[in-house]
Amino acid sequence: MPAKKSAPRKSSARSTPKLRTSVAPEGATVAQLISFAAERFAHAELWFGHGTDNAVDEAAELVFFAAGLRHDDAEEVYGQVLSPKQRAKALELIERRIHERVPAAYLTHRMWFAGHEFYVDERVLVPRSPIAELIHAHFRPWINPAKVRRILDIGTGSGCIAIASALAFPKAKVDAADLSPDALAVTRMNIERHSVQARVRAVQSDVFNALEGERYDVIVSNPPYVGDEELAGLPEEYRREPVMGLHGGRDGLDIVHRIIDQAAAHLQPHGILVVEVGNSEDALVEARPRMPFLWLEFEHGGGGVFLLTREQLLHRR
Repeated sequence: MPAKKSAPRKSSARSTPKLRTSVAPEGATVAQLISFAAERFAHAELWFGHGTDNAVDEAAELVFFAAGLRHDDAEEVYGQVLSPKQRAKALELIERRIHERVPAAYLTHRMWFAGHEFYVDERVLVPRSPIAELIHAHFRPWINPAKVRRILDIGTGSGCIAIASALAFPKAKVDAADLSPDALAVTRMNIERHSVQARVRAVQSDVFNALEGERYDVIVSNPPYVGDEELAGLPEEYRREPVMGLHGGRDGLDIVHRIIDQAAAHLQPHGILVVEVGNSEDALVEARPRMPFLWLEFEHGGGGVFLLTREQLLHRR
């Protein structure tokens, strides 16, 4: 769930398109309004990392949302002139992004994860984990997808990892666990939105506390892993997210250690544990020098995600 993949990035003038103007032009096209917004964002020195990492992409998301356009149609609609209503809505979102310093996803109430669109608001972190790549790959080669019948997502937040996993494994049942009732309310919205009520269960649980006796083929978690020092230095955009989903104690590893210590008892013999720890990777390696972490690499960026088998967890406690 934490302040993660991408790391915070400040806007820069180099991110903006060539067209520059201090006033949104009347009769502006989609491309012109994106240019205008990106320049405003750069001037305002916004920070990114909630699904986009630059001013242009952030501006495009707000303009496309305001105009009711699809990103898949981008090349065809850049030259489209916005109606007064579309332009007004886009300008309102642009100004809110600047003055309220909220991530764009909280303005549009949408974010994509593993190719699926999810509802998000301030009760949950904005989905942005590289674990999406593992779901696309069905966690191969570390587990046989045909054997996967039960999956647990700890710290589910919006439910994106749990639901994307259920969609990738249509024969599996998934538990989406979180301690926050507010986050679970969003999880349930997304469960209904993706029509997976029969296979995805939202469970209020403090890590494994409410899951006694349950066993899984895959346990995956994007838990709070931001330490005290990193939390204090986060840009304002990240402070808009729920602290409960970010803060993992002094070094960021309080919940991570609990997951590692208890996961083996909840895994099937062939099961695997996948956990994202982000910038706390070095601290975790130092804290557990004998644990044979496999640190995964991702084609589309991101890191700080380890994998352990049940056998490794049992023998290297």
